[in-house]
Amino acid sequence: MIEVEVKAKIASFGEMEKRLESIGATKSKKEFQEDIYFNSPIVDFAESDEALRIRTTKENDDVNIFITYKGPKIDKESKTRKEIEMGIADSEKCSDIFEAIGFKKVRTVRKNRQYYTYENFEISLDDIEGLDPYMEIEIGLEDGKDYSNAQKAIFELFEKLGITDGFERTSYLELLENLNNN
Repeated sequence: MIEVEVKAKIASFGEMEKRLESIGATKSKKEFQEDIYFNSPIVDFAESDEALRIRTTKENDDVNIFITYKGPKIDKESKTRKEIEMGIADSEKCSDIFEAIGFKKVRTVRKNRQYYTYENFEISLDDIEGLDPYMEIEIGLEDGKDYSNAQKAIFELFEKLGITDGFERTSYLELLENLNNN
């Protein structure tokens, strides 16, 4: 799958919720996410622009765990990249396996995420521990599909919501790492 994603810093969740409701976006779910990121013993993912994580999501009493690999970004405007995801049963055992074969834990990123749906977009309002509020808009495409129209549509939706700047291509992991290095 190709994930076409753009995120922007926003001023407040309340204002953005009103704007989303005004265009007919629908709240779909709210969940807590904990992402444990790993670096490869072979390639430095910070340099290759890849990511490997174990994500645990909690929505009410439902807990889901996934391994996700994200390939390098494939354009200069967004976070468009190949994504492979697989459900697993035990994050601790998976983490132990990764570490046993040489992968190193980099950081854990925690966020509360409110999802909205609008047409074929998935929109999330993200409250990330240690960062300002962000909104992400994404569309998933099959491998090999042209992503330029999806990317254009995402930027048009941001504009419809009154957002024309504050766009960020770096991941939440990178933003948090940059805060620690400054």
